[in-house]
Amino acid sequence: MDDLDRVVKPKTKRAKRFLEKREPKLNENTKNAMLIKGGNANLTVAEVLKDIYAVKKPFAVLYKRKNITRPFEDQTSLEFFSKKSDCSLFLFGSHNKKRPNNLIIGRMFDYHVLDMIELGVEKFVSLKDIKNSKCPEGTKPMLIFAGDMFDVNEEYRRLKSLLIDFFRGPTVPSIRLAGLECVLHFTAVDGKIYMRSYKVLLKKSGCKIPRIELEEMGPSLDLVIRRTHLASDDLYKLSLKQPKGLKPKKKKNISHDVFGTTYGRIHMQKQDLSKLQTRKMKGLKKRPAEKSAEDGGTTPKKSKSA
Repeated sequence: MDDLDRVVKPKTKRAKRFLEKREPKLNENTKNAMLIKGGNANLTVAEVLKDIYAVKKPFAVLYKRKNITRPFEDQTSLEFFSKKSDCSLFLFGSHNKKRPNNLIIGRMFDYHVLDMIELGVEKFVSLKDIKNSKCPEGTKPMLIFAGDMFDVNEEYRRLKSLLIDFFRGPTVPSIRLAGLECVLHFTAVDGKIYMRSYKVLLKKSGCKIPRIELEEMGPSLDLVIRRTHLASDDLYKLSLKQPKGLKPKKKKNISHDVFGTTYGRIHMQKQDLSKLQTRKMKGLKKRPAEKSAEDGGTTPKKSKSA
């Protein structure tokens, strides 16, 4: 039994609040990522992890010590770190002769590895090598994916989903134009994935809408897919399942047409129109002959008194 599984009841209020934060919620917290160096990570891999940590902050944890583990062979250490730091995303960096400058990006489901893709770094330009202004910490980036492979190939499609999960940041109710400062561009072409990072510059254009320019700020990575560990279709569907509390309730007798107009259907009992009260007017009053016809006979006339 793991050490983290032994906690049954908290003994202090602080421990109780800590456990309540980790309980399942209808609206999930922003996903945190842990960045881990392997036992044989070189300087290039360490710089890649530092730069991605700078882009991902403050929703990331960077482990400074080296950890001797092989995620594709044994995943228990990753699951232990995930439960300890409450992180559902991870990026593992390593280096050896067979797989130089190696990165493994993945995500967890219920503290177990769901998806895992191994990427090789063929070219790397760090943040400090590009002498331009940088975005402030905690900036929510805009993600752009170019290339047909992200829609055709299953591995690239799952990698696209992984990258969106990793870099998307917090969910916000509204967007401010000045807050759109960072762009992460991923291009898949000729079996490679090119990651570029740009800063958005808003220039004067002489009208209300500003002129937009992109300035490269780093990091810049040329990646290639090496190995994959993808979840089965049943497990993947289970991870996407939403609780009943988040599902919108179906409204009865309401429909929409092609143009977005809302129509409502009202169910009413059958009405007797003969008893319908109308506006009292002289022209609508019934004559004595009509009243006698309705009663089924003639009414005798009143005799005049002498």
